[in-house]
Amino acid sequence: MSDKNSSDFRYNTGEVQVPWAAVGENYSPEDILEFVRFLIQGDGAAYETAFEKTREAITTLSGLGSAPGKLSLGDKVQEIEQKVDSYLGIKDSTFITNATAGFEIAGKYAGLKEGDEVIVPAITFIATMSYPLSVGAKVVFADVDPYTLNMDPADVERKISSKTKLIIPVHIGGWPVDMDPIMALAKKHDIVVLEDAAHAFGAVYKGRKIGTIGDFASFSFHEVKNITSFGEGGIVTCTLPFNEELKKARFLGLDMSRSIKNWLYDVTAVKGKYGYFAPGNSSSTEIQALGLLRQFGRIDDIIGERRGNAEFLTKIFSTNPAILPQKLDSDKIKSTYHLYLLQIDPEKAGGDIQVLKKKMTDRGLTNIPHFAPLYKFKILKQLGYDIESIEASCPVTEELFNRRFTHLPLYGLSRDQIKTMSEIVLASIGEMQEGK
Repeated sequence: MSDKNSSDFRYNTGEVQVPWAAVGENYSPEDILEFVRFLIQGDGAAYETAFEKTREAITTLSGLGSAPGKLSLGDKVQEIEQKVDSYLGIKDSTFITNATAGFEIAGKYAGLKEGDEVIVPAITFIATMSYPLSVGAKVVFADVDPYTLNMDPADVERKISSKTKLIIPVHIGGWPVDMDPIMALAKKHDIVVLEDAAHAFGAVYKGRKIGTIGDFASFSFHEVKNITSFGEGGIVTCTLPFNEELKKARFLGLDMSRSIKNWLYDVTAVKGKYGYFAPGNSSSTEIQALGLLRQFGRIDDIIGERRGNAEFLTKIFSTNPAILPQKLDSDKIKSTYHLYLLQIDPEKAGGDIQVLKKKMTDRGLTNIPHFAPLYKFKILKQLGYDIESIEASCPVTEELFNRRFTHLPLYGLSRDQIKTMSEIVLASIGEMQEGK
C-alpha cells in the first residue's frame, strides 16, 4: 500500500490495494548524486574521494526514506507563498515560473489586445514589454529620470492616451520608482499599474514594501537576482480583489471548489477588468520553492551587505565631482541594491562613459550598462516601430545610455575587491581628467 498526499487532488484515494503513483518516475540515488555534483562542482582526487563518500551516504539514506509524493505546487510552494505574504503584509501572493509569467497574468487582467497602448520605461529588460508585443499592443516608451534611470512620471503623463491600458514602472537596480504620481495618473485615467519588481524584492517606498503599491507586481528570482529559486522563479502579487484569482490564473483555471459530472474538478475562465480570459500555465516546482525558502531567510542580511558596499563606494566616489554616485537609503526610500548605478558628468570627467568603460575594462574591472534602451532592439523595427522618432521622444535616455551611466557589481566580493574597484574607477576618471 502507499500513502497518498491529501493535497494532491488527482490521487487522494486513501488506502487502496493497487496504488497510483502521483510522480511518474522517482529520482534514483544516482540521479540525486548528479544533482549534488551540479550544485557543488569540482575536480581532483580529493573532490572525487569526498563525492564517493557522498554516494555511499545518499544510497544508504535512500534506503531509509521515500521519494516525495509531489514535485510541483505542493507544500513548499504554499510555504513560500505564506512567508512572502507575511513579509509584504499582503494576501494571496503566488509563486510562478518567472516574473514574465506574472506580467502576462497582469496583461490578461488588463484585457490587452491589438491597438491598446502600454507605457514602459525606455530602459529596462525585454521581458517588460514581451507580453504586450505578443498580443499586438503598442508599446510606448517613457523617458527616464536622469538620476535613477527609473520611469519619469512627468513623461508618462505626456504619453498617456485614450488607448493606454497599462503602465509598467520598473524599479531599476532595486531603487523604487516614484510611485505616487504614477498611481495618481492611473486612477485619473482608469489604467492598470503593473510594477516590474524583478530587482526589488525587499525594497521600500514611503513606508510601503514594493509589491504592495501597484495593482499588480511581479518579482524575479532568476539566477542573477539577490535571492534565487534554482535558476528561475517569480512571485506575482495583486492589490485588487483579483488577488483571490491568482492561483487559478497560475494553473489553467482549475477550480477545486466545484466539479463537473463524473469528474474531479471544474475549469473556469478568470474574470479580468473587461471580461473573462483563459489563463495559462505558470506552475512552479517544489524544488524551486525549496531553494527560495532557504535564501528567503537571508534576504535582509543579503540586502544589508549590498547596502554596505554601496555606502562604501558612494563615500569614495563623492570625492570626485565628475562622478554622480548611487543614491543611498533615506527614511522614505530603501533600495535592494541589486546593482550599483555609476554615472559621470562627461564635461567634468573629460570624456563620456564609453571612454571610462574601456579604461576600467583595461584595468580588469567588470562593468556592464545592465540594460539598453528597448527601442534599439531589432524586434521593434521588425514590428514597424519608428525608431528615430522614439529616440527623439526620449532625450534623457539617449544622453544617459550613450554618455553617462554604467553599472557595477555589489555582491560576492570581498571588501578588498570593493576597495580595488573604487580605486580603478577613480584612477580611470583621473586619467581622463588629465587628458590621457
